Amino acid sequence: MNIAILLYDRFTALDAVGPYEMLGRLPGAEVVFAATRPGPVRTDLGSLALTADVPLDEVTAADLLLVPGGPGTAGLLADEEVLGWIRRIDATTAWTTSVCSGSLLLGAAGLLKGRRATSHWICLDQLRLFGAVPVPERAVFDGKYATAAGVSAGIDLALDLAGRIAGETVAQQIQLVNEYDPRPPYTAGSLSTAPAGLADTLRANDLVVTAD
Repeated sequence: MNIAILLYDRFTALDAVGPYEMLGRLPGAEVVFAATRPGPVRTDLGSLALTADVPLDEVTAADLLLVPGGPGTAGLLADEEVLGWIRRIDATTAWTTSVCSGSLLLGAAGLLKGRRATSHWICLDQLRLFGAVPVPERAVFDGKYATAAGVSAGIDLALDLAGRIAGETVAQQIQLVNEYDPRPPYTAGSLSTAPAGLADTLRANDLVVTAD
């Protein structure tokens, strides 16, 4: 299985690395990180970079495409180099996937019209701008399109994909190797369980991805 992961300036690290840890362990998996230019690509926090092995034009096909999200998404919503590449790779995939606001890029590329999809809660409704049907769930499958909600949800999505691709036993092995057994100390991980006012505080601090 050939897996292509898009990198771009100010993506969120876990959006790419979480699914990589799951999907990269599939039997026979080959993963390539691609960006407009090869070399280090800085995450949204600035203190970490992942290396893009190849430029976009050297990746012409993939069995699975993963588009991470992050604040840098906003600057790519009209970037035809990136959107065109997503469309070209999508034409070859068995699975086209995203994490967090990465689904906005799939939408901007015209791939989610009429499809159910999810994203980070703070930009979920923006999916409507691209003709998608926003669904406030942690992972959403619609045909070959699989989208995850915010950041850590990409791990759940990738584990689900592992089971669909290689079978339940392989997925369980991958889960155990990663000792993925989350038991967070707080219950603020979703809008439905977070303390009142917490989301408003985050919005006030400009934690927003816009489609402008």
